Amino acid sequence: MSDDTNRPVALVTGAAGGQGWAIARRLRAEGFSVAACDRRIGELLAAVDGLGDDAVLALELDVTSPEQWRAAVDRVAERFGALSALVNSAGVLHRAALDQETPEGFENSWRVNCLGAFLGIRAALPRLRAAPQPSVVNICSTGAIRPFPRHAAYGSAKWALRGLTQTAAAELGPSGIRVNAVFPGPVATPMLDAATQTRLAATAMFGRLGRPAEIADAVAFLVSDAAAFITGSELVVDGGQCLQIR
Repeated sequence: MSDDTNRPVALVTGAAGGQGWAIARRLRAEGFSVAACDRRIGELLAAVDGLGDDAVLALELDVTSPEQWRAAVDRVAERFGALSALVNSAGVLHRAALDQETPEGFENSWRVNCLGAFLGIRAALPRLRAAPQPSVVNICSTGAIRPFPRHAAYGSAKWALRGLTQTAAAELGPSGIRVNAVFPGPVATPMLDAATQTRLAATAMFGRLGRPAEIADAVAFLVSDAAAFITGSELVVDGGQCLQIR
């Protein structure tokens, strides 16, 4: 257990790279102890070892596994003594035309992009209820605001995550647990290949894609005391993407 038992503790999924790693580092900079979780444990361990910070814990976690979720939450409580913030950042981008989509591909997108967040909230709930100022942030997508062709599985899963966020906020509010969502637009991470990044930047309102640190900024705000009266919110961080008609 950490010596600083008053330090807030966050669990961040999808933390081996991109937005998840940026979120984990930003929350650590804000004074959180952080459990950085991902299936890609080799990459995650290398990143965490590079920090040389005993307040950042690397954990292997497949977000579609209830058993691994329970083990991860128990390990976080054992190491840091509490859990006060859950950031569901793990996601998978899956593209296919409707007539080319498969049941397996569709279901896998839903399992990672929506079921994983549900399992995380369920596993973390007892610890969150015991924490001061507890909060959950789900990383959604502008694909849950406007439709994108060839994104039936991904888009519908993110729409479901949007609904889960609202329902959880309404249900958990009386327990003092805030639940909010961040809706990133296109962000420069390995999830988008170079050609896609170039194409999207060429039509972007600001002439560029978002940066992982800008998504982390939004998450840091929503888990902070500055957002203590905010729940059920949808914070869009898209550089104006949803304002464009293209």
